[in-house]
Amino acid sequence: MNFKIPLAWLQLAQNKVRFLAAVAGITFIVILMFTQLGFQDALYSSAIRVHHSLQGDLFLVSSQYKSLTSNQSFSRTRLYQALGFNGVKSISPMYLGFSKFKNPVIGEKYSIYLIGIEPGKVAINLPEVENNLDKIKIPDVVLFDQNSRPEFGPVAEKFKSENTEQIVEIFAFNAVKGYRVKIGGLFSLGPSFGVDGNLIVSDSTFLRIFQNNRTSEMIDVGVIILDSGAEPQKILTNLRNNLANDVLIFTKQEFQNFEKKYWATRTPIGFMFNLMLTMCFVIGIVIVYQILYSNISTQITAYATLKAIGYSNNYLLNVIFKQALILAFFGYIPGFAISLGIYNFARGATKLPIIMSFNNILIILIATISMCVFSGFIAIRKLRSADPADIF
Repeated sequence: MNFKIPLAWLQLAQNKVRFLAAVAGITFIVILMFTQLGFQDALYSSAIRVHHSLQGDLFLVSSQYKSLTSNQSFSRTRLYQALGFNGVKSISPMYLGFSKFKNPVIGEKYSIYLIGIEPGKVAINLPEVENNLDKIKIPDVVLFDQNSRPEFGPVAEKFKSENTEQIVEIFAFNAVKGYRVKIGGLFSLGPSFGVDGNLIVSDSTFLRIFQNNRTSEMIDVGVIILDSGAEPQKILTNLRNNLANDVLIFTKQEFQNFEKKYWATRTPIGFMFNLMLTMCFVIGIVIVYQILYSNISTQITAYATLKAIGYSNNYLLNVIFKQALILAFFGYIPGFAISLGIYNFARGATKLPIIMSFNNILIILIATISMCVFSGFIAIRKLRSADPADIF
């Protein structure tokens, strides 16, 4: 059996140092693209963690609503009005806001997100919350997010080891004196780019913590549960047509999409992720172009000789595109492997949902191949100039 080694591979492997340097350059670009895309996905996934955990069919928010991390309250009356519509089974108000959590060990205060719910009307679909509802019915007992960032101290670790309620202090942002609450249980939600940690409290405890800032009349999210067999879209249209225009009404998917769009288009970090991902792709094209152009320049005599003995331009162009695909393959594999390690490290350090999804794998693979092939397309202009008459 006569096995022929492709010319494209022979030319690339002729100078092993240059080939390894080329692969390293492409690998670095692949890692950058994986990292940017991973953090971008984490931005959107973490931003809708609360939305995803909500237990409801439709959701009311203020007409000025931007995101969950911005305070835009509306009248609780609107939620009661929604209860009067056909097909609406029950409602549940939610109070949201930031306060300062005093680290019980070092005494420093850090911003934490408070989620206030009515214990009798479960608005959050988390098993750990459901199992601890009786605890937060007691005044001034809260549930602590054990996936919060470590700045808040070893609250979860101490609770697990001692299984006793801890006293901690919560400060409203304009308050000098803290409000003392007990950690009565743990749940798992995790931080986002706008939130470092979470507490779930009863609505009454929430209002006591923010007694100088909030009233029970003003809520942040209204959760609507529909009757079994009801048509959500029909009820949604009815609510939009009849409720006052000071509220917005979403399905769960619309609510999540609205939040994602805010972070993607109305925040600097969303813009920066998109810009950096584009820049990585462009820089990759430049790097691969330089590699292929340098290789063509070095082998220009060989290409001219091949032309002189009858090889067509199409054959030589095919060699260049094969080289581009070889570089893409050898750069992608180590880039993917290293990115897995970076994802694991970043996930542990930030508590963000940085996950190597199949979509990311496919997107970066296509981007790497496109980057290399496009670079090859640009570089072939040098090959077209290879004239046997000039060489010989």
